[in-house]
Parts: sequence; structure tokens; C-alpha cells
Amino acid sequence: MDLPYGRGGSGDEEASDSRKGKKQYHRHSAQQIQHLETFFKECPHPDDNQRRQLSTELGLDPKQIKFWFQNKRTQKKAQNERADNNALRAENERIHCENLAMREALKNIMCPACHGAGLGEEENQQSLQMLRMENARLKEEHERTMGFFSNYVENSNMPPGTENLSNVPGNSFPGKRVETTVPLDHEQIPRHPEMINSPYNPSGIKEMDKSIIIETAIAAMDELVELLRMKEPVWVTSPSDGRYMLHRDSYDKLFPKPNHFKSSSARMESSKDSGEVAAPAINLVEMLLDSNKWKDMFPTIVTKARTIDVLDTGSFGGSLHLMYEKMHILSPLVAPREFFFIRYCRQLNASTWVMVDVSYDFIKQIQDAAPTRSWKLPSGFMIEEMSNEKSNITWIEHIQVDDKTLTHRLYRDLVCGCQAYGARRWIATLQRMCERFTFSTGLTARPTHELEGVIDSSEGRRNLMKLSHRMIKNFCEVLGMSDRLDFPYLSELNNSGVRVSLRKSDGQGQPDGLIVSAATSLWLPFSIENLFKFFRDEKKRAQWDILSSGNPVNAIARISTGADPGNCISVIQPFVPKENILILQESSIDSLGATIVYAPIDLPAVSSVVNGEDTMKIPILPSGFIISSDGRFTSNKGSGASAATSSSTTSGSLLTVAFQILVCCSSRSKQLNMESVATVHTLISSTIQKIKVALECPDLE
Repeated sequence: MDLPYGRGGSGDEEASDSRKGKKQYHRHSAQQIQHLETFFKECPHPDDNQRRQLSTELGLDPKQIKFWFQNKRTQKKAQNERADNNALRAENERIHCENLAMREALKNIMCPACHGAGLGEEENQQSLQMLRMENARLKEEHERTMGFFSNYVENSNMPPGTENLSNVPGNSFPGKRVETTVPLDHEQIPRHPEMINSPYNPSGIKEMDKSIIIETAIAAMDELVELLRMKEPVWVTSPSDGRYMLHRDSYDKLFPKPNHFKSSSARMESSKDSGEVAAPAINLVEMLLDSNKWKDMFPTIVTKARTIDVLDTGSFGGSLHLMYEKMHILSPLVAPREFFFIRYCRQLNASTWVMVDVSYDFIKQIQDAAPTRSWKLPSGFMIEEMSNEKSNITWIEHIQVDDKTLTHRLYRDLVCGCQAYGARRWIATLQRMCERFTFSTGLTARPTHELEGVIDSSEGRRNLMKLSHRMIKNFCEVLGMSDRLDFPYLSELNNSGVRVSLRKSDGQGQPDGLIVSAATSLWLPFSIENLFKFFRDEKKRAQWDILSSGNPVNAIARISTGADPGNCISVIQPFVPKENILILQESSIDSLGATIVYAPIDLPAVSSVVNGEDTMKIPILPSGFIISSDGRFTSNKGSGASAATSSSTTSGSLLTVAFQILVCCSSRSKQLNMESVATVHTLISSTIQKIKVALECPDLE
């Protein structure tokens, strides 16, 4: 029954005299309250229609219904808070009692050996310090003994078949250890000026720091070995390119650790890949432990590498190096990555080695003032010996990086998609370099070609390949543009995307004088293979090579460096009347990219190289192209880590063009600098336009 507002429904009304100005209070009946309670359990937040329906059913005003539900929700919230507080208070009291019981038990602890009273905190610290001092003394004694033994072995005539101690399985690794270490080059590794006399100078690492470094290396090795053995759900397949990547939640549960970078723009990069390499495992271990050979094996990735120190006591079953590397690939539009890290190598059995790299806070203190934007989590590879002088290598890359804002938009898909520095690129580069090495030593039969026999001397071919390899390394180092100079009134250069640097020759295999370098990158709607064939075609070279003046060129000699016909070194004769100028060119292609690098060289220099003279005496100034995928996948084929390839799944390619010219003057006048910059800028801009015209895309931005 509907009742008027203010008098509805309560059996016990308490009304005061309205003439006295007092408010009326109403109590709901038990039946009304029970109905409201039942509805509240199902819907604590009724809408307007539900409130009107309840009002009709109970004979209450809609406002009364609204206020009742508000009060009920407030009451319910207060009850829940009181219950939570009581539970937390009881848990706190329980933990407090347990803490008191543990403290009391620690006071009454007894030695398990003699059942005597335990030592106090101060006595424990003194005992620990004495153990550390004894440990340091024993290590020094061990090193002196090993040094004496090494000198004795070197000075004695060892009978045939006697092995060096470092080659014994379980006592670590092949080859020499400390003797092959490259000392730290303080000029090339950046650090604080005040760190020169620092106690953290690499030449004098404290004993306590060594023990912490060893513990860090062992923990990183254990984590890497576990990651190498694990599959799903820790490793999952990327839907874009088919690579194996870490599942973050599964990894964090197994190996919880705080993030090194706290910024929101930081990201994790992880990848895993494996492949067969044409080199014995023991040779790979020797090369990858040597920082110079490490740089030589990955010239398109590692531009600088140094061994800072070697901590190899043999007591922890491995070889431990403190190293520095600078990685930079593709283009000056991509920021380089620098790492100070621990490299620990351990032999698991007679045919398997594992090498792990991990960044470390202590080594970070000798860097330059600018903070590093890359941090290496336990990464590395496992090398397994196979038959036929080959090895199977499984590679894991796992880093945290904060460089998205430093990477040009052209390369963000490639770099941020873990393709530029991922495990697949390391494997592909290692396979390509090992193939090149086998061809240089004659271990692999070379393909038949009419120009293969021009240089018939095997020593001459190896010497020319050595010179060409130096040319490749020099070209890749130029792309870093670390010594780039700013020219205030050349803003058009920056807007056009051309990066220019001016440096003085260091005299090591380079012509004397000032060298101007310029590089630019652009996107082209062609596959890597098609662009590679275009630049290698001698008949089409006149279409883009300004130095050929529109005249054809002719290859007069060739050395194969791989099974693919495009992997070769060529000696090209351009049409230059009255000048004995040749062009040394090396072209290389793998599953992820291609390079074409060339440099002018005079005929007498080529003859001297073929005759076996020192290649470091030959000055060389390379230019060339780097072709890579754009990282923008349009389809996905295959499900394995190596199923997707850049040529079949990407929409186009990224081309980097770099030129160098020599300014034959040691003066750094502003006018001369600007004239040289203008010259190389005109050269590279004209080349880009000619390439677009030849590829029938002149209007491409």
C-alpha cells in the first residue's frame, strides 16, 4: 500500500510535535529491512528504476531507498576494514613473537663441532677478515707457483706430444692465457679524468672486488646454462619474425632481479638462435676469448674491443676476463652501445664450452661522464664440437637498453624489434666470417671463375684478403661518426639526413691529412638481394658511381670468399686515362644483410700486396654501402627461430651510403673545412639521386 512520504511503513513511529519545529524520525519494519538486505546482497548499487520498484513494493520514498543503500554500503565498508585490521594486527603479533623467539635462539646458539657457545658479532667479523686474508695469501702463492712453472716449461725443451697445462680438460681452456691479453688502451676507452689514479684502475683491482666479480660470473654462468637448456614456457616464439624470445613473467619467476634502468622508455631485448659454423670448437674458443680476434670476427657489429684485465686463477674452473666493447652497426642514425662486462668461459665436457657475458657495476666507474644506456644481462653462447671440423653454436642475447630516443625513426622497427643486435645477427655474422676464413686458407674448394686464376699465388690471395678485411673494418668504424663536428650554418645538412665528420688521419694504414666522411640512410622498396645485385653489376656501375664519369668498368681479378657468387673480393679497373688507378672491392651477403665496400688503390700497391709485402703500409680510404632489412614484417613464414628471413617477410630495405675524401692539408682552416664538407655533401647527394633514377624511383622521399 502506498503511503505518503514521511509516514510510510514503520510500525513504531516516533513523531514529535510539528509545531515545536522538530524533525520526524522513522524506523523501517523488520520485513522492509529483510527485503532490502536480500536485494543488497544481489545488487549493492541499484539504479533509478530499481529504486522506484523497491519504493513501490515497500511503500517507501525513493529517496529513503537511496539513503538506505548509501548507509548500508558505508556500514559494510567499515565492517570490512575492521576485519582486515584485526587480521593484520593478529599477523603482526605472530611475526613479532617469532622474531623474539629467533633472537632468543640466536643468543643460545652452539657450535655443531665442539658444542660450545657461539661467537659474537664482533668475533664473527674478525674471523671472516682473517679467512679473507688467508685466501688472498693462498691465491698469491698459487699465482707465483704457476708463474714459476710456466717459466720452467717455456725455457725447457718439451718432448713431442706434451700438452700445455692450459689445454688439459677441466683445467680450462686452450691456448695461452695472460700472455695473449691485450692491455687496456686508455686513449680509446673513455673514462673520467680523475679515474687515472683511482683504486679502481684496471691495473690494480682490489682482492675483495675480484671475489665479488668471480661470484657474479659464476651466477651468470649458472643462469645462462639453465636458459640454454630450457624451452617453453620460458622461451616463446615471436609472432612477427619467428625468433625465440624470453617470456618475461616466466623468466622473472626463475631469475628475479631489479631493473637496471628505471625510466619508462627502457626495454628488454632477448633472443635465442643456433646454427652450424665451419670451424672447430677449440679454435672458436681461442678466437672469442681474444678481444682483437673478437673484433675481427664481427667487424660489422663490434667497432672497439679491449681486454681490461684477466682474473684466471683456475680455482673456479674457467677463464675470466674483464672486457670493454663498443657495438655499432648499420648507420650513423643508430646509437652505438657500450658495455663494460665480465666474460667467463667454462668447459662443460670434452666437446662443449659455454661463454657468458654480464655487465658489472664496478667496471661502470671507469666510463666517461655520460651514463651508459645499455646493460647486459647474462648472455652468451654454447659451442659444441661436431664432426668434419665444424661446430654447433647456440647464442643468447639478453640486455636492457634505453636508446629509443637516440635511434632514428627509419631504424626503430629494426633496432627495437631485437633484429639489429639479436642472436640471429651474431650467428649469421659468425657463419659468414668462418666461411670467409675457410676460403682464405684453401680448406674449401673455390668456385670456378674466369678471374680466379689471375692471382695464382695462395700467399698473394691471403694478403689481398687481409687488406680487404682492414678496409671493411675501417669502413664500419667510420659509420659511428663519434668525432662528428657541428657546422652552425649548415643546418640544411642535418635536415637532409646527411651526417658529416672531419678527423685527422692517425697514420695507421690511412693517407696523411684531414679526412672528411659523410653518410646517409634511406628506405628503398626493394629486397636486399635485388639491391645487392644492382650494386655488384659492373654494367650498371656507371649509373651511380660519379667517379666513373659514366664510363664502364672492368673487373680484372677476383677472389671468392664464400659459396655465394656475390661473396668475393674484386680488383676493378675503371676508365681513368693516363692513371694506374684500380678499385679494391669486397661484397658480402648473408641472410640478414649485405655490404659493398670499395676503395681506390694504385697499381704498384696492388702488386706489392700480391707479392707478399706488409699490407699496413698501404694507405686505404674506403667508401661503400650497407643494406639491411627495414624490420617491418608483412607476413610470417615458419615457426622456428630461423624460419623468417628479411628478404621474404619485410616490405623493403634500408640503404646506408658512406663516402670519404682526403683533404691534402694539415691546416684546419674554417674555409677549407667547409669546402671539403660541401664537396663530400655534393658527392653523396648526387649518388643518392643517381641510385633513385637507376632504380626508377626518383621521387621517393
